[in-house]
Amino acid sequence: MNGKGASVQKISALLHRFPRWAAIGAGALSAYGFAPWSVWPLTLVCFALLIHLIAHAQNTKWAFILGWLFGVGHFTFGNQWIAVAFTFQAAMPIWLGYIAVVVLALYLAVYPALAAAGAWLLSNPPRLRGGGARVARDGGGQAADAAPDSTPPPPPSAVPLLLRNAYGSPVPGRNTLPLILAFAGLWIITEWLRSWVFTGYAWNPLSVITLYMPYVAQPASAIGTYGMSGVIILAVGGVYSFVSLWNRASSDARSSGGWTVYFVGGLLLFVLATMGIIARVSLWGGFFSSGAVAQTQPIAVTVVQPNISQADKNAPGYDVLSFAKLAMNSRPLPGQAPRLILWPEAAIPEYLEDGYPYPYYQGQAGESAAGARARLTTLMADNDVLLTGVNRLIFEKRQLVAARNSVSAMDAYGRVLGHYDKAHLVPYGEYLPLPWLLKPLGLSRLVPGSLDFWPGPGAQTMPVTVNGKPIKIGMQVCYEIIFSGQTVDRKNRPDFIFNPSNDAWFGNIGPPQHLAQARLRAIEEGLPVIRSTPSGISAIIDANGQIVQSLPLGTDGRIDAVIPRAKAPTLFARFGNAIPLALAGLLILLALLPLARRRG
Repeated sequence: MNGKGASVQKISALLHRFPRWAAIGAGALSAYGFAPWSVWPLTLVCFALLIHLIAHAQNTKWAFILGWLFGVGHFTFGNQWIAVAFTFQAAMPIWLGYIAVVVLALYLAVYPALAAAGAWLLSNPPRLRGGGARVARDGGGQAADAAPDSTPPPPPSAVPLLLRNAYGSPVPGRNTLPLILAFAGLWIITEWLRSWVFTGYAWNPLSVITLYMPYVAQPASAIGTYGMSGVIILAVGGVYSFVSLWNRASSDARSSGGWTVYFVGGLLLFVLATMGIIARVSLWGGFFSSGAVAQTQPIAVTVVQPNISQADKNAPGYDVLSFAKLAMNSRPLPGQAPRLILWPEAAIPEYLEDGYPYPYYQGQAGESAAGARARLTTLMADNDVLLTGVNRLIFEKRQLVAARNSVSAMDAYGRVLGHYDKAHLVPYGEYLPLPWLLKPLGLSRLVPGSLDFWPGPGAQTMPVTVNGKPIKIGMQVCYEIIFSGQTVDRKNRPDFIFNPSNDAWFGNIGPPQHLAQARLRAIEEGLPVIRSTPSGISAIIDANGQIVQSLPLGTDGRIDAVIPRAKAPTLFARFGNAIPLALAGLLILLALLPLARRRG
């Protein structure tokens, strides 16, 4: 064995000696492929290590445990920004934030554990496991005894040695190709499940790391975010499988050139196919689309970032300074065309909707909704339209029962043009689930106040007119933007997606991760995404997911630009998550081929 082979053997032996620590350590390191670190090669290596550990697991239980430990490390370090939110409230101890991160990770880790256990089970069905166990236990004696009575062996298969080695053996660590196919398919399914089970938490899908590889994220316009995650697993698994087979091959087999031929041929085919997909998707706007949508005149936009920290936002009297910062960055520039003015989530405390009991208007301009709207019109030129985050109240029999986290549109004459109510609320942030159980334990939601928010009906498109030019705006408030396939009203496709957010809760790690996921939505839907946040990162993202302009964390300012052009509907925009789920089903069927072949 050469020096490199011996080194691989030593590393493998070390992993097998401490598999639990290897799994949790690899999971923790894998999170550093996400923003703001973006060390994506490390993530790929860590997932290769996970595949290695699963392939060498002795049973389904061990595969589940190793996948779960990997997930605990992965989600603990990937979601560490959540602990920062606990520093902006006084109802619960700050240290509880770190416990919350770990508890959340313990739950989220179930999803990679299910993928790992399912992949092991599908690639080692009972019939194959039993046969392998007998051969290992009896030393091949039964096979030798049966040989005289068996029929003559069939002629050598035309299947390449690489594939036969990958598909053929039930010995742990050898049956890698079915395991990789099953793991990729099940990872797609479990990421999708994570997006909606128990209201869903789809933060940081694996495919978000592709944003830091030029053009590699573009196929998400066809197969979606979850499909891209499966493709990453396939790519990592393919390289791992080749390295493993190469390491096990004898020096004579390597020098014969057969392995090299298969590897180089496969690599060339992969590169050509990838280049074709990327070129088709990124240059022509996606499969079955006709490029950019015709747009006769560009519409100007002003994106406002007032740099209001969460620590100051609810301080007594700070709303005066907050409005001054919003106003300073919103007034029209000399000669500026009529525009959309975009403010962050919950930008103002005033109520803009008429009809509430008088006490709720006390303290705001004019002590009325009309007075508050009139103050906003002083920041606008004729034909401007303002979209701002506000709270709306819900009364039943003149009793306040709930609120909505909303976006309201208003023209330069103080007329309300429409509302959008956030549909995907943040558990423990905007409402407390199971209050009968959690309140007695001293838990509360993070947003100040005791009034729960109620969800809106879902993704909607709001039509407005700017200087006689109609434009359709898709709305997604804050973390609604992370849910692939749920961000656009497909029956009324918008011209762009507006994503007002308050990322001031989440320190320096959460905002760049949030921005990255907004970029994935732009690629999937073929739509520009515009984000306005109180303290960063505000940005204009084009329909290819590229950042056109942005304002960094901790700065106040404005972006004056035009809205980028939308593309025609992408394949994903037409069919949504049916495509990645179909891909997952295909991969699982391919993983089951060895079982069908043996039964045949």
